[in-house]
Amino acid sequence: MSFIASAPVSDAPADDTIANDGFWPDLSLVAAREAMRLDGTVTGPRLRHALIAAVIETARDVRDWKAARQGEGYATLADVPGDKVDGNSVASQCYLRAVYCYAKADLVERMSDFDLAATGQKRAEWLDTTPDEQRRNAAWAITALLGRPRTTVELI
Repeated sequence: MSFIASAPVSDAPADDTIANDGFWPDLSLVAAREAMRLDGTVTGPRLRHALIAAVIETARDVRDWKAARQGEGYATLADVPGDKVDGNSVASQCYLRAVYCYAKADLVERMSDFDLAATGQKRAEWLDTTPDEQRRNAAWAITALLGRPRTTVELI
């Protein structure tokens, strides 16, 4: 039997919220850390940096959809009508999932010497596939937000 110690998460920083552009929801570092299953090894500043980059990347992917909703008179994503799950709009949950997946892909790539799996062993194979899988998950969340079907194409 082995014991793997993980770094504890320090108390929430005073600047826990990343302010978004007013249309998209703001992000909580604590909620993001929990959703991505990150321990204290990923510092607050590293997480903030990865989330900001992910917000920018996601915003590029959904720019036209946002413009269309604003053209329809909706000031925020919360104003856009749609289905809700667990009290939040599906669109909001898809947006946050895309941001979290892009951020986790970035963290895994930039911290390849860090074991996110908490197994105590660096697994290069896992590290090679996870960023791609996280980007795929982000793309699927974005297609769900846009109302498009998922499509997987392979070159034969």
